[in-house]
Amino acid sequence: MAPRSSRSLPAKPGAAVRAAAAAVVARVLRARIEAEDALAAAEPDVAERDRALLAALVFGALRWHQRLEWQSARLLTKPLKQGQLELGALLRIGLLQLQEMRIPSHAAVSATVDAAALLGQRDAAPLVNAVLRRFQRERGSLDAALASDDEARFSHPRWLLEQLAHDWPNDWERICSANNLLPPMWLRVNERRTTRAEYLVRLRAAGFGARPDESVSTAIALDEPQPVEALPGFTAGDVSVQDVAAQRAAGFLDLAPGQRVLDACAAPGGKTGHILECCPGLDEVWALDRDAARLGRVRANLDRLGLSARLVRGDATDPKTWWDGRPFDRILLDAPCSAVGVIRRHPDIKVLRRPEDVARAVALQARLLRALWPLLAPGGRLVYATCSVLRSENDAQIAAFGAELESSEGPGTAQLSGCQSLPGDADGDGFYYACLLKPKALQPANVFTAQQPSPA
Repeated sequence: MAPRSSRSLPAKPGAAVRAAAAAVVARVLRARIEAEDALAAAEPDVAERDRALLAALVFGALRWHQRLEWQSARLLTKPLKQGQLELGALLRIGLLQLQEMRIPSHAAVSATVDAAALLGQRDAAPLVNAVLRRFQRERGSLDAALASDDEARFSHPRWLLEQLAHDWPNDWERICSANNLLPPMWLRVNERRTTRAEYLVRLRAAGFGARPDESVSTAIALDEPQPVEALPGFTAGDVSVQDVAAQRAAGFLDLAPGQRVLDACAAPGGKTGHILECCPGLDEVWALDRDAARLGRVRANLDRLGLSARLVRGDATDPKTWWDGRPFDRILLDAPCSAVGVIRRHPDIKVLRRPEDVARAVALQARLLRALWPLLAPGGRLVYATCSVLRSENDAQIAAFGAELESSEGPGTAQLSGCQSLPGDADGDGFYYACLLKPKALQPANVFTAQQPSPA
């Protein structure tokens, strides 16, 4: 249910943005859509001055969903009726403000109570007030009780906690803790246009604190996130926004002039851009994606950087429909995955992802590896990457594929089949890389009928 217009129903300042946030969270849960999409649809109806607060309320409520839900259940005298998603979201947003946000408690309570009427639930205002006031009185006992419930304590779904504990028995708690932190804003300097040292000077001249990463020559972390439009030279393509862990992909490819490169599953194009920035003398770079709209995002990103690639719309599991028969020297397979390594950036993963989604991703990854391997030239290299920390998508997937592996070096935990960074390692996201090498003795196996690529 969308919040009613504040013009038809006067309320205290701040109520409208809280009602809008509750409506967005409820839509994520009801329609199972990504929070960024739901937020983008709601923003036009929210005053511009309130949009930052709207995003903070939405992402905060999703980041701490399991804990807030646990608290709400204990503060209610009886459960909410099935389908009261907006009211449940509003209660969690109220509890969020009292714990995780720098908002005076009296203002948080008052505006959240008023928001109930804007959601069409004026009769629920006393209930919202009672729950929030009770939390203020009983917070100490609730905090103590958290220790007995890991799902509430770490604010992760139970199935994911169990999987993390199985895969990472010595690290699962720090993975969960890192997932609950706000992520830093990482930049990637376009070395075709400037140097990192020079760009750091420009950032500091603009009043932005920043630090370089020791392991990735293009990476800079900002002390505080900034609108991209405020970054020096962003529009001109001097810099892009990309996590430090994602920036390692280009290094694992071991690029050299004259190579033919395929970026499979390329959208939104961050890694395609980095490939082109790193090695100007490449023979050809193909950026493949099955979705035309997502391929448009690749084009927009490359246009901003002043770079070009061959954009191909096609299904990476079915190369015969788009491949021209010429092998690639390098293939980057940034495979679709559960994305549980980037929960700190996308906390809606905690409420949207299910165990069956992981199983589907594992099956798709295996199909992609089998389909793309014949496209790799003898002596070529395929870099398999995911933003997951689950072994079924990473080590187990690559071990089952059985190709020759190069020792994967870099920040992170060495695995049997690749290199795994966990959330928070070097202040980056959770990422996995494996470098698969095709023996030079093999001849190119063109098992498909060559076909001209479909236009983007």
